[in-house]
Amino acid sequence: MSNDILSKPKNEMKFNYGGQAVIEGVLMRGQKMSAIAARDPEGRIVVHEQPLNKALYQSRVMRTPFVRGLVGLWDALGLGMRALMWSADVQGEEDEVNFNGVIGFGVVAFALVFGLFLFSFIPATVSTFIGGVLGLTGEGGQAPIGVAATLVNLIEGLVQLAILVAYIWIIGREANTRRLFGYHGAEHKTINAYEAGDELTPEVVAKYPIEHPRCGTAFLLTVFFVGVLVFSLLGRPPFFWLIVSRIALIPVIAGIAYELLRWTAKNIERPWVRVMVTPNLALQHLTTREPDHDMIEVAITSFKRVLVSEGLISEEEAAIPTELKPQDTIFAREHAKEKAKREAEADAAASAEISGD
Repeated sequence: MSNDILSKPKNEMKFNYGGQAVIEGVLMRGQKMSAIAARDPEGRIVVHEQPLNKALYQSRVMRTPFVRGLVGLWDALGLGMRALMWSADVQGEEDEVNFNGVIGFGVVAFALVFGLFLFSFIPATVSTFIGGVLGLTGEGGQAPIGVAATLVNLIEGLVQLAILVAYIWIIGREANTRRLFGYHGAEHKTINAYEAGDELTPEVVAKYPIEHPRCGTAFLLTVFFVGVLVFSLLGRPPFFWLIVSRIALIPVIAGIAYELLRWTAKNIERPWVRVMVTPNLALQHLTTREPDHDMIEVAITSFKRVLVSEGLISEEEAAIPTELKPQDTIFAREHAKEKAKREAEADAAASAEISGD
């Protein structure tokens, strides 16, 4: 067994498998289908399988460099949101809020506006102020293309990175988020084990690293570096156009970052490429945690359902485990309380009926 993630996969890889963590579970995506596996509050693994958009993923668009990344990321965002909603339903949260229709659109719109404010407006404002203090920019925070503009753009990127790290660190202190990060680690370990050609069992998969070169966290850091380079070609325009450029160039930067991430994954054995991806792997320690075997079992179950859909393993090999493994989670505790409450009410009603007789 080799658990060196900076090596070319030993398995014949016709597709770059990947996924994401959801509430008490893992989404895995293949060429034809996505599968979500999650534990319900009683400890049972529940699976949902969904065919991917065949017209989209087999179209010319998905073979067009720079464009395919943007389209794929947008579709992955929608797929991920639906997976999160489904996993919330599994935990019994479906009666809380219905995210379909107007409410769902409002949540997405708010998240986008908040994200732009946090990662575009604030860094641009802070870097413009610092650039002025250091004498790197002129009136209105402007600077022509050159060293000064590049330095201010680098400051802006560092502010973005600092905000990102602080944000992830803060939310990562919450108990449910820590479990989510554990499932993220389980997803990475499972993909790493498969790419190494190893057996997909919790005991074997657990030995693999929690980092992966194609992780979404790695993509965010790649966006940071690409953004500094792209924005440096524009200098520092007036503040209004600075903000407009940051928003308008998001698709361009995302497309370049996606292609760069693909390229580094294909050339991972080159020593200087390994050096390039080292910061990406380090940042992943903020969004992953060492999973337990029960978490890994869920990730393996999800991934095997993807593999069986592509004819790579048999239905028997992809059988969904039936053993109940209750987890000590907030959802499980709330479920137990509700169950005990319903049973007490039923007993009280039965006693009252007997007394009435």
